[in-house]
Amino acid sequence: MTSSALTELTSEEALLRQAVREWAESRVRPLVREMDESGHFDGDLLRECFRQGWMSIQLPEQFGGSGGTFFDAALVVEELSRVDPSAGVVVDVQNTLVNNALLRWANAAQKTKYLPRMANDCLGAYALSEPASGSDAFALQTRAEKTPQGWKLNGRKLWITNALEAGLFVLFANADPSAGYRGITGFLVEREFPGFQVGKKEDKLGIRASSTCELILEDCLVPDENVLGEVGKGYKIAIETLNEGRIGIAAQMLGLAQGALECATNYAQERKQFGKPIAEFQGVQFQLALMHIEVEAARLMVYNAARLKDAGASFVKEAAMAKYFASQAAEHVASQAVEIYGGYGFVKDYPVEKFYRDAKIGKIYEGTSNLQLQTIAKLVLKK
Repeated sequence: MTSSALTELTSEEALLRQAVREWAESRVRPLVREMDESGHFDGDLLRECFRQGWMSIQLPEQFGGSGGTFFDAALVVEELSRVDPSAGVVVDVQNTLVNNALLRWANAAQKTKYLPRMANDCLGAYALSEPASGSDAFALQTRAEKTPQGWKLNGRKLWITNALEAGLFVLFANADPSAGYRGITGFLVEREFPGFQVGKKEDKLGIRASSTCELILEDCLVPDENVLGEVGKGYKIAIETLNEGRIGIAAQMLGLAQGALECATNYAQERKQFGKPIAEFQGVQFQLALMHIEVEAARLMVYNAARLKDAGASFVKEAAMAKYFASQAAEHVASQAVEIYGGYGFVKDYPVEKFYRDAKIGKIYEGTSNLQLQTIAKLVLKK
C-alpha cells in the first residue's frame, strides 16, 4: 500500500533503505577513493550487489529476482549514490534499463534464458549511443543485415556504461536504413558472440569506477531468437526504456546531492573560524538552507515520478522534470559543498570534490538537460 506522503516510506521500503545504507557505509565507502583513482569497480563489490539482490530488484522471484517495485530500484540507486554515484549507476543501468527492457519486451524463451542470469551474476549494458548519434539517437549508423544464419551486425557504439564487465548488451541497430527510425531493431548480444568486441575504456572526469567503453561490431552474428521485440520496433523500446531510466538517473543525482549535503552540514558544524563553528555564520546558514531546499524538492520530484511509474500512470513529463531538476540540484549542491569546505574541498582527501566531479554527468547522459526541457515543453504545449 502506497503511503499518502511521497517521502513517507512503507515499512518494507524503510527496511530496504536501511539495509542498503548500512551496506554502502560498511562495504562501499572504504573503497570509494581507491575505485575512483583506479577507474575500476571492485569485483567483490559487484558480486555482493548480486548476492544482496540489488541487481534484480524488479525481476520476478521465479527468475531469482526480488519481485520488488520500480520505486524500490530508485531507492537503492539513491542510497548507493549517497556514498558513491559510480555504484549507483552500475545498479541503475542493470535495473532501470536492461532488466526493464527484458521484462517489457523479451519473449518467454528470452526471459527464461536471460533473467536468471541477470539475477545471479550477469551484468547488463544498454547500447544505443554512437560516434555521430548522441542526442539524435535515431541517426545511428550500426547496421543489421538478415542472413540465413541470423543477423549480421556492423558498426560502433560509444559511451556504453557497464561495458567492461557486462555479459549481455541490449543493442540497437538499423535493419532497414531506407525506413529511417522505423528500421531500428533491438538485439540481445552476448559478449561471446563472434564479431563482437569491447573496445577502448574512457578515462572520465567523474563516476570513474563505472566503466564506459566503446563497442565494435564486425560481422557480429546474432541468432534470430535474440531479436528483442519486433523487427523495426526498436525505436519504441529505446524511447520507452529511456523514459523509465531517466527516473533512475534522477535518483542517482538525488543520492549524490544528499551525500554532498550531509558532508557540508557536518563540516560546517565542526570547522571553526573566528572562534566559532562556521555554521553559526548567517551566510553559511543560508547556503545550507538553500541546499536542503534543493535536495528535498528533488526528492519529491524523483519519488513522485517513480510512484507514478509503479501506479501505471503517465509519467514521461514527470520523469523528464525529475531528471532535469535533480541533475541541476546535484551540481549546485556539490559546488556549494566544495565552497563550504573551502580549500579542503578542493583536494581529494575530502569527499566533496568527487561529488562535484560526479555530478556533471547527470546533465548529459540518458538525455541532456536541453532534451529534457524539449520533452517537457512538448507535453505541456500538447495539453
